[in-house]
This record gives sequence, structure tokens and C-alpha cells, in this order.
Amino acid sequence: MPRWLRLSLIILSSATLLLVAVALIAVHVLLQPERITAMLQKQARDAGLELSLASPATPALFPRPALELEGITLSAQNANMPILLAARGTLALPWRTLVHGDTVISQMRIDSPRVDLDALQSWLDDLPSGPASAPSSIPSIDAGIHITRGSLVRGNQMLLGDVELDAGRLAANHPFPLTITAKDAQGIPTQLRLSVTPSIKGGTLLLDNIGLTLTHSTALTLRLIGSARWHGAADASAQLVGKLDHADTEQYNVSVALTPADQSNPLMLAVKLDGPENHADLQIPPLALAAWWSQLDHDDGPRLAVPPGNGHAEIANIDTGGVSIEGLTIQAGTNVPASSSSAPPPAQPASAKPAPSKTAPARKSP
Repeated sequence: MPRWLRLSLIILSSATLLLVAVALIAVHVLLQPERITAMLQKQARDAGLELSLASPATPALFPRPALELEGITLSAQNANMPILLAARGTLALPWRTLVHGDTVISQMRIDSPRVDLDALQSWLDDLPSGPASAPSSIPSIDAGIHITRGSLVRGNQMLLGDVELDAGRLAANHPFPLTITAKDAQGIPTQLRLSVTPSIKGGTLLLDNIGLTLTHSTALTLRLIGSARWHGAADASAQLVGKLDHADTEQYNVSVALTPADQSNPLMLAVKLDGPENHADLQIPPLALAAWWSQLDHDDGPRLAVPPGNGHAEIANIDTGGVSIEGLTIQAGTNVPASSSSAPPPAQPASAKPAPSKTAPARKSP
């Protein structure tokens, strides 16, 4: 190799290494991973959570600016059990972050997160309670969220595995898409697709253009469309209609209506199902149902009681697992027929007039 060519290659390689080193230093200085990590930890503390990383965040430049997070742990303050454990995460940043220095996250990717339902419930129970009111504005979340290989557990019990989640941008008057897929403990897949346009008007949260599709295995698909309103506390309403497709039967008409509470009636959820050989018309108070459900997991053991609700259901056949039920009829609340003890006694037949008694003939003495 000519000497001039060898020198040119050495100079070119040295210049390339120098440019790469300068670029890495510039990316580290401009992205300021310590500042963004501190911002995320502060936001977690404001929500009563603690965010920690196994190692400091590292910057990346290609294919776009990003911060790589390793060993993510999210737990409630002063709690021993973490709510979330994740192997790694990526915070994608727009290119303007390198120029303007503003902290804007365009996408969040989390790999292999593990969410513990018990720890999450404990954190929710410790949140301060108060009269709920509709938000004054829609929180703007520019970052899309992408989760892969997630799992939902309760202690050591697997509830959902292979969880995949994709969520888009959240902003007022902008469609918000959400897709979740998962497999249950038996490996049966389930997918939820949701699209909704949120907005605030006159102190009321409006959820318009709701489109919901729920698929379980290949046998069951539920599609609903409609809208919902929330003015605060139990002042909520919703109207959803759609179809339920079952592979073994025909199509069912489904309607879901939420009626706000008033001075004499609680918040009420009405569910109707109408199809071949299966009919249901149920009215369920969701707040009372949640309180009833919480008693099943009481510290002193489950407290069994009749679940709140009213209505009836007629189901021709249920086949789940190793259990098969045919001709099931359910009646609850005012639809339950009166028991025999509370029914009025049957009418007594009119007493017949007694027949005149015959006098025995006198016995002649010998």
C-alpha cells in the first residue's frame, strides 16, 4: 500500500473517531439525561411514587435522539412491594430537543414490564379521597406509549402475559387510539381496541366518537359505539350500542346505558342482550357492586352476600372449562318471584252444612 494512501486512511479514521466522540459528548450535553431523569422522578414523587433505575440513563442519537433506561422500578412511597418492574425503557425525543433544549418526549417504549395488581391496589387505596370532579382541561400527553412482553400478576399468580400496548397522542378534540393485546393464564388471547375523542365543555368531560372492539380468542367479538359524559362524582351518563358475535351462535344486539345518580336513585348501569336463545336485561349499581366486590377480598376473609342488582337473564347454554350448564335462568332484585313463605295462604273451601244426625233406634228390653 502506498505511503500516502496509508497516511490518508489513518487521518480519515482518526477524524471519524474524533467526530463520533464529539457527537457523543454533544448528545450527552444537549440531551442532559440527568435532568430528564430527575424530571421523571419528580413527577413520580408528586403522584406518591418512587422511580429508580439500575444504572444512569444513557443517551442515543440514531435513528433519533433517545434516552435508554435500564432496570426500571416503580413503587409506592415507603412500600416494600414494587408496582412495576421493567427490564428496559426508551424515551424517544424530537430532533428539536438538540437545538432548543426543551424537554419533550415523543414516544415511550417499555420492554418486559411486570405490574403487580396487589401493589397497585394498595397504592390506590392510600390516595387521598375526596369529592371527585371533572377536570378543568384534558391533560396533554404528546408521547405515544409502546409496551412489549408485559405481564400482570397478583403476588406469584400470573393473570395476563404477553401484554402488548400501543397508545397514541392524548389531547383535547383529538382522537385518542389505544390497543391492548394479552393472553390469560390458559394462553387464550384477548385484544381490546379503543378510540375516543375527549374534550371539556361547561365543566363537563365529554367522550365522543367512542369505538370499542373486544375480541376473546376467535370465538367472541364485541363491538360498541357511542358517547359518554361526566360532570363529577356520580353525575355520569353513557350510551353505547353494538353487536356481539359468537362463533357457535348468531349475532346479538347489545346496549349499555349509564344513568346519573339523583336524590332518590344511585348511579345505575343498564345492560341489555338480545339474541337467539339468550336474553338479558340487568340494572347494576356500579358503586355498590365495587363495594360488594371489595368485601370478597377482606382481610378477615371473604364476606359473602348477594350482589346488588336487578333484572333477569335467560341463557340457553354455558360451556366454560370443564363446566357445562343448560337452560340457566337468573332473576335478581324485584324480578325474583315471592317465596312460598311470603305468599298469602290458599283460600279455604266453604264449609259444607253438617248433615242431620240420625237417632239410633231404641233397643227393646227382653
